[in-house]
Amino acid sequence: MSDLDLGREAINRDDIQAKFEELKHSLDGTAEAARTPALAGGIVVLAVLVALAFMLGRRRGRASRTVVEVRRV
Repeated sequence: MSDLDLGREAINRDDIQAKFEELKHSLDGTAEAARTPALAGGIVVLAVLVALAFMLGRRRGRASRTVVEVRRV
C-alpha cells in the first residue's frame, strides 16, 4: 500500500465542486467588504488628479497669456 491509500476515500468531482463553492462564498464576502473602501479611495484619487490638472492648467494659462496693447496714433 502506498501512503495515499491509508483509509482515505477517493476524491470525486462533487467533492472538488463543493469545496470551490465554499471558497467562492467566503471570497464573495471579502470582496464586498473591500469594495467600499476601494471605491472611496478611487474617488479621492480622481478628485485630487482633477484638482491638480486644473491648477497646472490655470498656472500655464497665466504664464502664456497674451497682452494686447492698443495705441492710437
